[in-house]
Amino acid sequence: MNNNKSTTRQQTQTAIDPFRLVAAFLIVAIHTAPLSTFSETADFLFSYCFARIAVPFFLMTTGYFVLSPLISKKSGSMNPRPLVSPYKRFWKSMKKTALLYLGATALYLPVNIYSGKLPGLNDIFKVLVFDGTFYHLWYLPATLLGMLLLFLLFKKCSSRILMPVCVTLYLIGLLGDSWYGLVSKLPPVKSFYDVLFSISSYTRNGFFYAPVFLLMGAVVSHRRIRRRFDTVMINLTGTLFFLLLMLGEGFLSFHLEWQRHNSMYLFLIPCMYFLFRLLLCLPGKGKPMLRQATLWIYILHPLVIILIRGFAKLTRLTPYLVENSLIHYLAVCAASFILALAVTAFSPVLAALATTIWKQKLPRKRR
Repeated sequence: MNNNKSTTRQQTQTAIDPFRLVAAFLIVAIHTAPLSTFSETADFLFSYCFARIAVPFFLMTTGYFVLSPLISKKSGSMNPRPLVSPYKRFWKSMKKTALLYLGATALYLPVNIYSGKLPGLNDIFKVLVFDGTFYHLWYLPATLLGMLLLFLLFKKCSSRILMPVCVTLYLIGLLGDSWYGLVSKLPPVKSFYDVLFSISSYTRNGFFYAPVFLLMGAVVSHRRIRRRFDTVMINLTGTLFFLLLMLGEGFLSFHLEWQRHNSMYLFLIPCMYFLFRLLLCLPGKGKPMLRQATLWIYILHPLVIILIRGFAKLTRLTPYLVENSLIHYLAVCAASFILALAVTAFSPVLAALATTIWKQKLPRKRR
């Protein structure tokens, strides 16, 4: 029986949800450099090469669950009576992400004011749409812009050219990211990217970076993946092979000083394709609480970093909690996880309380 309920159930009975926690901790690693105390090279390979699989994973997950119905509708293979309109699901996800971005911006506004990093009037558009209102929040406008771009492409382009268009955008972004030092020696190319960087500080944004991974997640959802040993081994081999190539690409571009930034690698695309298929091959159990907790880890971990630094300074534990990068990383992960679980557990109670207060304030209709 092929209905939306069964499809959703099959989608959630995979290793996608358990891997969310791994990806969330990898994002923490990007912002804490856990191996920097011991080896700069090892830390670069772990934090700025291997950990770069985290953000594409979350983008592919969004594409897998949100954009997949739009592709079905375009190809005419959708269930004629879906329980939820694919367009309603899409705009609901867009609204939820926008509200989350607004809330996170408000949360970090005092930090921006205290640090004197509020954008000027000329930079507001750049910060809100591309760079993010705090250093880790670029992912949210990137998701919004990437999904909106794909939504427009779905309407204008055939399914066959969607992926080439997104890959081309990614390659343009790649040349302005980890390969920038190679291509910037050409004056016309440098002039092009100079204009680009006046609009967005980096090319890892919703226009160049996000669309290909969002689309890949949607496309993978329509490929039948059998949970057999040979399928697992093929995807595991593909993941490890392209991961090693990506680590080599990252090390080479870093050693040759090509990198303007280090979010985009050529071999990241095939690595993520096989990794995501591998996770779909492996059994797992969908856990909404874990899903919410990983989201809060992403939102709150920079705040936890600030709190741990302040606590370490007050208790004179800075040499241990801050200067030792591995202990610092583990402390941030543990504190972020505990705080995320607490917020996840109490958020329904707070939402219910807010709803009750709101209803009490509404004027009652006269009978």
